[in-house]
Amino acid sequence: MLSLFFVASVLISQSLPSIATESRNPDSSCNSVWSELETVVIQGGQFKMGAERGYPEERPVVEAVVESFRIMTHEVTNDQFARFVEATGYVSQAERVPDPKLHPDIPQADLVPGSAVFVMPKSRQQYWWQFVEGASWRMPFGVGSELNDRNSHPVVHISYADAVAFADWVGGRLPTEAEWEYAARGGLDGATYSWGETPPSEGRARANTWQGIFPFANTGDDGFLDTAPVGSFQPNGYGLYDMTGNVWEWVDHEPSVRNIGLIKGGSFLCADNFCRRYRPSAKQPQELDFSTNHIGFRVAFDHPVSCSK
Repeated sequence: MLSLFFVASVLISQSLPSIATESRNPDSSCNSVWSELETVVIQGGQFKMGAERGYPEERPVVEAVVESFRIMTHEVTNDQFARFVEATGYVSQAERVPDPKLHPDIPQADLVPGSAVFVMPKSRQQYWWQFVEGASWRMPFGVGSELNDRNSHPVVHISYADAVAFADWVGGRLPTEAEWEYAARGGLDGATYSWGETPPSEGRARANTWQGIFPFANTGDDGFLDTAPVGSFQPNGYGLYDMTGNVWEWVDHEPSVRNIGLIKGGSFLCADNFCRRYRPSAKQPQELDFSTNHIGFRVAFDHPVSCSK
């Protein structure tokens, strides 16, 4: 569910580990959808987590260690999430009335189902996020919009709870921050980007990001003005797609921090002049019940897999 507090405020103003790609689950007791997920096994190791040249929250650089784990090669798609909903009857947070206890400063009459949608502003006085009543993963741009040919696009308008529910259904979990960053680096320990040192705005498009001056002009030189079908760009050194751009991805949050989680990877709205958080070390805090049309997720699994779904 969209953070209505946020909406109200904006409207008012090492060595390269080996990898193994698999699309079949060795544990037949897991959910049947899991057997169709494309995953990569990342061998555990040590790496430099964070960056000295970046946003303050990326510092200091620390030596982090992760155990071997398995992770989806791409973000969860609309088709995959639809199958989850069909099988379980799950209702996403954007489709529910927000909990008044989480939003005591918002009049109860304004607590309606919906989510945040990016709308390119026509002037500097207009903000680019709008709360759209009825917007959800089913209707990404609001009532009347449809998924149409977006089955292979990453599912969006996803809250932390929505992501956890899907992950639990397939016998997985969200990746930790360290796991996600380790995987995003693709074996290039200490590199600025998942592919090295060349900015995404130089040369051929390496990821789905914003081209032009955000938020007023997007040239779409990478072929997309919003989300792209998963796997539209080259994978990183671990065979993982869209660890840069496309949509932000939820990672496992620190339980002691009330209602705040982390998203990583940046999105199609990240630009050189505004949000350079499309680097593996970058991150952004986010309310757990927050959703927009540029936040999604992917699922991680312990290795070897152990589940009973």
